[in-house]
Amino acid sequence: MNITLQQAEAVIAAAKIKSEEIGTKMDICVVDAGANLVAFARMDGAWIGSIDISFKKAKTSAWFTMDTATLTPLVKPDAPLYNIEHSNGGLITFPGGVVIKNNDGEVIGAIGVSGSTVEDDHTVAEFAAKAIL
Repeated sequence: MNITLQQAEAVIAAAKIKSEEIGTKMDICVVDAGANLVAFARMDGAWIGSIDISFKKAKTSAWFTMDTATLTPLVKPDAPLYNIEHSNGGLITFPGGVVIKNNDGEVIGAIGVSGSTVEDDHTVAEFAAKAIL
């Protein structure tokens, strides 16, 4: 089961709302369960450099079926997944990528958000991921 375009657009709309609420501009990427791009939005004035970061956060979450915030402590130099971000053509292992699940709890995709602090990125992604439930 994969996220539909209609669901992905709802996730992006929710991310925009939350971004505006906290006063930031984001690059927002939604991928399906296989990390294939479904939808993308760059808010006016959002950093161009964050386009790639948002995609890699979404890809990382989809491929490892977990939020990137969960990976963060696992990739430190003394941790078991140190240097994993260099695999798979480049991953992002800091907050801002969140898995998207359906009502049955199955992962159907992921959202990656970039453009502010990692805390803001995670807040926006986490809020938006719930838009289809």
